[in-house]
Amino acid sequence: MDDRADAGGSRAGKTRTSREDRDLTTPAGTAALSKGLTLLDIVADAPDPMRFADLLRASGLPKPTFARILRTLVAFGLVQQDEAKGTYMLGRRFLELSHRVWDSFDLVAAAVPELDRLSAEIGETVALCRLDGDVVQYLDERSGDGLSVRVDVGRRVPLHCTAAGKVLLAYQDPALGRAIMERLKLDGFTRQTITTTEALQADLTLTRARGYSVSYEEHLTGVNSVSAPILGRDGTPIGALVALGPSSRLDATSIHPAGRELIAAARRITGSAGAVAITSRPRPRASQGRPQASLSCVLPWGAQLGEAPVWHDAQRLLYWVDILHPAVYRFAPETGRNEACDTGKLISAVLPLEDGRLLVASQDGIEWLNFETGEMTPFASPEAGLRDNRLNDAKIGPDGAIWIGSMRIDASRPTGALYRVEPDGTTTRKESGITVSNGIAWSPSGDTLYFVDTVPGLIHAYDCQPSTGAIANRRVFARIPESEGRPDGIAVDEEGGLWCAIWDGWRVNRYDTEGRLERAIDLPVPRPTSVAFGGPDLSTLYITSARTRLPASSLAEAPLSGGLFACTPGVAGAPVGLFRHG
Repeated sequence: MDDRADAGGSRAGKTRTSREDRDLTTPAGTAALSKGLTLLDIVADAPDPMRFADLLRASGLPKPTFARILRTLVAFGLVQQDEAKGTYMLGRRFLELSHRVWDSFDLVAAAVPELDRLSAEIGETVALCRLDGDVVQYLDERSGDGLSVRVDVGRRVPLHCTAAGKVLLAYQDPALGRAIMERLKLDGFTRQTITTTEALQADLTLTRARGYSVSYEEHLTGVNSVSAPILGRDGTPIGALVALGPSSRLDATSIHPAGRELIAAARRITGSAGAVAITSRPRPRASQGRPQASLSCVLPWGAQLGEAPVWHDAQRLLYWVDILHPAVYRFAPETGRNEACDTGKLISAVLPLEDGRLLVASQDGIEWLNFETGEMTPFASPEAGLRDNRLNDAKIGPDGAIWIGSMRIDASRPTGALYRVEPDGTTTRKESGITVSNGIAWSPSGDTLYFVDTVPGLIHAYDCQPSTGAIANRRVFARIPESEGRPDGIAVDEEGGLWCAIWDGWRVNRYDTEGRLERAIDLPVPRPTSVAFGGPDLSTLYITSARTRLPASSLAEAPLSGGLFACTPGVAGAPVGLFRHG
């Protein structure tokens, strides 16, 4: 007799007995089923086991209905209760069922249709890989027509210099990933090969932020590659999809759209929705009913994730960053010159000082940056030890302190927070439970703080004490429906109006002081990311944008994605202070 079958039968009998003993009445109808599945999703997605009251609040159900459905899920073993702590988590029966699915899952067979489709669509060699000890092994491949990169099934290649290897490393269980990293020999294969642990770790952090990895001639001269993970039930990779092509063809322009296609294919293979909050397809473009005559693309740069614009009045320069092609830029509107400082690791915000120095928010904390040399030195680390988090947007408050938000690297859980960092580096956490912390701004008087949590589509407002930075009375200032996009970076004008870039919304919104949508500026790109007032009299509104994860069809419709835009909205911005240190 098969031991698993015997155990399964015994468990089923116990489940039936438990249900009969409790004399439960299961709600009937599809509406009840939908509510039950929704409640199961809430339990599964919670970063920590939730209490009865928290689940009830999250479900939005009437208490009697909620209690009846929860008891039913417990009776069937799909949810279990920790009676000592009063919390609920996924039950053993749910995990048993998921294990049965994965035990019989044939990765190669499931990947075949996607390999065929991807090879035809991308026009390059596409392969299925898995981790084999400390190397990558090719399991299957499909080659496009004409000249292509040859991949031999069964061949093993290094981890540190291949796109497939880096994506398998980036998504590994942290303990296993660290063990592999310690054993790796970072041998050089080309001039582009990563040969230091620090540089490799920076690349892995970028990989998780993007959702895919890239290799520009790191293993073979003349060959580029891009790879996305195929994630298993525990969120770690059971394999990877990789596209390989000549560097002249699979270049910086085409490699990122290919990464987006690989992510979608990997999700289809396992039926996984994925964890990253960045969507892969924007909303349809609305009709052009709100033109802004002065709007222009002042810098068609093609940034992957342009962000964090800030005006330096004394220098007459606009600083901004590209998070996913890590660099800090300074743009001179008078000449159109855009100087770059490549940082080699993820940078999410730049903070100019009054004395001309720069601070940046990096994957390692808040650091000093020498723009001329690229050298970085630590200043403060609000989340030291939180390896799965990274810092995001940052601003200088009316109190002279740095206000900076954080988020989980893959945006899969609400582990983000908002911090206040004083000139001496002293850090205080002001808010927590944020999924993707984003725009930060203050009213002209400084007595209201605005803070964006992108995933739920909320712009929060707080009462703020300008001199001390004390905040209280959090409330929803504005809510952006997901069907219209998601709120990103913000800025406030001298009249108190709040301007917000709407990711996937093709526009920038202006809200009055009561949170009512007053007007919008239509844009020729779907993913504006942030806004800042600049120019000698702060009358110019600068708008950064992104092209990350956009499919080829969207890039064809919006070729200026990733560019820097400017317009004169008819109202000047509220002054924003610079940081003083020492």
